[in-house]
Amino acid sequence: MHHPSFQHLDTGTLERWLDESVELTLVDIRDPQSFAQGHIPGSRHLDNDSIPALLEEAPKERPMVVVCYHGNSSQQAAAWLSAQGYADVYSLDGGFVGWQQLLPSRVEV
Repeated sequence: MHHPSFQHLDTGTLERWLDESVELTLVDIRDPQSFAQGHIPGSRHLDNDSIPALLEEAPKERPMVVVCYHGNSSQQAAAWLSAQGYADVYSLDGGFVGWQQLLPSRVEV
């Protein structure tokens, strides 16, 4: 049995990484309308249409952080991305909702 090869990431760690300008790929898998209403700065919207471009553009060795609403569906997406050959894949615990509650000033519209 293959265990999902992604890791959980807490909001504080992601905030620190962004503050330290750690090179990472930040993807948001929420619906387009939710993404347009607010997202973590630097994140790109990911859906079925944009997956091919992501797989082509995102360096496999760069950490990838997957964001959803509450940190549940991002786990499945993170496991899938890990299976595509990405070495360090993270699911943001608490998702965008948790980020917005803790860091409302760090939401981009």
